[in-house]
Amino acid sequence: MKHTLLLLLLFCSPIYAAPELLKARHTVNQVSELTIPIHEYWVSEKLDGIRGYWNGKQLFTRTGNIINVPSFFTANWPNIPMDGELWLKRDSFSQLNSIASRKKPEQEQWQKVRFMIFDLPTHQGTFSERVQAMNHIVSQTESRFLSMIKQQRFQDKAQLEHYYQQVITQGGEGLMLHHQDNVYHGGRTAKLIKLKPRYDAEAIVLEQLPGKGKFSGMLGALKVRNVKDNKVFKIGTGFTTQQRKNPPAIGDIVTYSYAGLTVNGLPRFASFVRIKAYSPH
Repeated sequence: MKHTLLLLLLFCSPIYAAPELLKARHTVNQVSELTIPIHEYWVSEKLDGIRGYWNGKQLFTRTGNIINVPSFFTANWPNIPMDGELWLKRDSFSQLNSIASRKKPEQEQWQKVRFMIFDLPTHQGTFSERVQAMNHIVSQTESRFLSMIKQQRFQDKAQLEHYYQQVITQGGEGLMLHHQDNVYHGGRTAKLIKLKPRYDAEAIVLEQLPGKGKFSGMLGALKVRNVKDNKVFKIGTGFTTQQRKNPPAIGDIVTYSYAGLTVNGLPRFASFVRIKAYSPH
């Protein structure tokens, strides 16, 4: 009876175009930093994809822009709002972005993509109940393009740490921890935690790139060369307004943080931390 009522609530939920989606309030880098009862959380891999929202008729980005997909991709999908991630495989974000950003979708390329759902925005139940409902939706939908991100439970930090290291070693981005009793409401929530590693390294400043828009007249990004392997890339985040007005000079050595490497060996999500050493100028 309870399962039937849940499904009735789910299928009768209103459809929205692009609501405010759920976001993690906290990001931690190590399992040891967590101060939560691990056994009360569902754990899933944080996929390196494109956030998508299915409103029952069309697929949107999280900012409300329509994602142009071939008709076969969403054929037979239910008219139920679903929150998820367009995904190819690990370390394939650039390829996926190229596929999803085209105004005229290339059908052959979309054959490789999956929409991995991880939540139901208009479902009124707890997250545990939403996990049950998502499993039901995927099992009843005749579409190989619709899947569900695997949700699992761990009893303690040791078990979670083992899985976390396994995901990172295999090229994964990190984990998402979602409290079993959390109800869906748009915006940031303390009951959704992002577990994602950060690393530090040093690079030499090669060029100061000008900013645009709100950063007009200030620094937009630094073009740098990695000290360890001499690879060249850009750092565009992590600066204060004052640092953008008075940026590190060419020749300075800066410390930056990053979240692993791309398939090309470049730092992912490089962010400025501090100036480590000044150039003689």
